[in-house]
Amino acid sequence: MENFIQINDVYFQYEENGKDPSDKYVLNGINLNIDKGEFVAIVGHNGSGKSTLAKHLNSIYLPTTGDVLIDGMNTKDDNKLFAIRKKVGLVLQNPDNQIVAGVVEDDVAFGCENLGIHPREIRKRVYEALEAVDMYEYRKSSPDKLSGGQKQRIAIAGIIAMQPECIVLDEPTAMLDPQGREEVMSTIQKLNREQNITVILITHYMEEAVLADRVIVLDLGTVFFDGTPREVFAQVEPLKKRRLDVPQATELVHYLKGCGYPLPDCVLNEEECVQALLKILKR
Repeated sequence: MENFIQINDVYFQYEENGKDPSDKYVLNGINLNIDKGEFVAIVGHNGSGKSTLAKHLNSIYLPTTGDVLIDGMNTKDDNKLFAIRKKVGLVLQNPDNQIVAGVVEDDVAFGCENLGIHPREIRKRVYEALEAVDMYEYRKSSPDKLSGGQKQRIAIAGIIAMQPECIVLDEPTAMLDPQGREEVMSTIQKLNREQNITVILITHYMEEAVLADRVIVLDLGTVFFDGTPREVFAQVEPLKKRRLDVPQATELVHYLKGCGYPLPDCVLNEEECVQALLKILKR
């Protein structure tokens, strides 16, 4: 796989903290490589540095020390800012913070217009983006009349229309009901599988994290775990010591295994949990 994002020994301290050596860094020596086309979930408790890291990926924040490279371009290079933000799109937690127009198709077109793209090409991109998130039929609607999940899909479409190679989503389902979360996660998976868009998902929902190819756990601004969902969520007790949840199915099987039942080391979802329990019940 082609390496796309390189995060090299990154430390970050907010400017308002001043230069007092007693002030804490929000990011403490982050080293990560993310390949093109990967689906990566980043989890961690509040204050672990998840959102701060996300905003480093399209130059909203710059490292205090260390470097972030996007397709070989250093985010500290002002001359590369435009190119970096074309490659990496950021979707925020609250879709209302990204919706700027009174008609869906106009909103999706907004980013492309800022890039100076020809109107004919914009129209083509807008329609393709709306189809990609299954919102084409709402192109003439007002965003105010849409559900939370639909608004978030419109926000994602606005990023897709700019044709980035990577989409960073900062807790995009935090304000949504279960149906809205399912709609958005289905859209994210589809974009990753069908268009090979690199996806970096910041989430509090462990059931969402298990859908990724790779899970990165942050704790106090450092990388605590980095591996496949099965490798990471097998570490139930270390995760709980750091105030992190695991998927409910994983926790149930872990508890029963601790009670002496012969169960797998780690299950990730309800289906795996049911199959594991059925094997015991059939004995």
